[in-house]
Amino acid sequence: MSTQHTVGTSDAGLKPGLKNRHLSMIAIGGVIGAGLFVGSGTGIATTGPGILLSYALVGTLVVLVMRMLGEMSAADPASGSFSAHADRALGRWAGFTIGWLYWFFWVVVLAVEATAGATILEGWVPAVPQWGWALIVMLVLTATNLVSVGSYGEFEFWFAGIKVVAIGVFVVVGLLAVFGVLPGADTGQAGLANLTEHGGFLPNGPGAVLTGVLLVVFSFMGSEIATLAAGESEDPRRAVTKSTNSVIWRIAVFYLGSIFVVVCLLPWDSKAITEDGSYVAALDSLGIAHAGQIMNVVVLTSVLSCLNSGLYTASRMAFSLGERGDAPGAFARTTGRGVPRTAILTSVAFGFLAVFFNYEWPDSVFLFLVNSSGAVALFVWLVICFSQLRMRRIIEAEAPEKLVVRMWLYPYLTWATAALIVFILGYMLTDTEHDGRTTMLLSLLVAAVVLVVALVRERVAGRGAEERSLS
Repeated sequence: MSTQHTVGTSDAGLKPGLKNRHLSMIAIGGVIGAGLFVGSGTGIATTGPGILLSYALVGTLVVLVMRMLGEMSAADPASGSFSAHADRALGRWAGFTIGWLYWFFWVVVLAVEATAGATILEGWVPAVPQWGWALIVMLVLTATNLVSVGSYGEFEFWFAGIKVVAIGVFVVVGLLAVFGVLPGADTGQAGLANLTEHGGFLPNGPGAVLTGVLLVVFSFMGSEIATLAAGESEDPRRAVTKSTNSVIWRIAVFYLGSIFVVVCLLPWDSKAITEDGSYVAALDSLGIAHAGQIMNVVVLTSVLSCLNSGLYTASRMAFSLGERGDAPGAFARTTGRGVPRTAILTSVAFGFLAVFFNYEWPDSVFLFLVNSSGAVALFVWLVICFSQLRMRRIIEAEAPEKLVVRMWLYPYLTWATAALIVFILGYMLTDTEHDGRTTMLLSLLVAAVVLVVALVRERVAGRGAEERSLS
């Protein structure tokens, strides 16, 4: 059973420095990754308007998984979220494995996002080299996270706020254009007809919907950040309940709403979608002045938000692993302000190392890192399913009054969700066109290595305990 820190009761531990408005915006912003802006173009070009079905399928999956996670986290808010729940429900090996895989995923994301941000900034100020911008961005956000959890929350509040407002405006402007009532815009290409013309709703066949799922699934990673952050809020149970209940409308508006606008504004097979990015291309098609630059500012904000949250998330997972004895004890130490300094600096160090690999060996070492962490989102969701199946029985036996959030149609919907995730993982092995098979095999390899380490540690610890009891 995992040990748990009581937040805010002593200097040695995390402190409740996140306000409710911080948590609300972290929950909203968490589901809007830079992947939505940057990666959606490939999905649209591959699947056609049917990409809406891909987003709806993954969105439903995320809603169900978040419901399960919300049930466990509302009953037992812990800094390690699903890793701490897996530790308790499935065993130390499960908490160790999924915790370290998740940490690995986010330190690689730090490098990806730092490079993406640096590319945009270099375009604006070419005098500073790209690696210089990557360094500046990483250093600024490291400093923010080291000051206090409140300063992370404040930065994220504004970053996420800009993303939310931008997508909201984009959806409203886009819908007005689609229905031909946007004054001064060139709406010649826009219209609902784009959904069925140019080869139909599924121009590349129904199978393309599943390929679309593989291309969009990773842009949803981050929806679980609110449950990790809840442990440092004033009222963890209320924060988790609120973010869990609001995930449906967040995905409906920000993902389905904005992608619907994109595929209605211009034909899915327009070259601009992949060349300029789907959102920039959609705005440019309306003849709106400086649309590309405005969208670049929004994408940069998303990148910085993702970096900020990635660093926070990686460090809190490292903190939780340290607290449970699954990482060096130094990771669990905090400053007087409740900041896990060692966990943050270690995560940043690996992020910097990955950035270096990206510039030095982009097509070998860095590509391996990106591919080998690619399926971690699906592994995390699968572990959440199996943890919830066991944790529901534990909570009902120990403290049924803590079940303030309940998974729908338990256990049938949980099993159905797990089956869908396994199906997607299996389908990845058949995808050779978009590196799905490579990603899956390398992710399984890394997961197997971490799992072996976890099982060996558990066996050694078991023998040690046995010898102590005999002596």
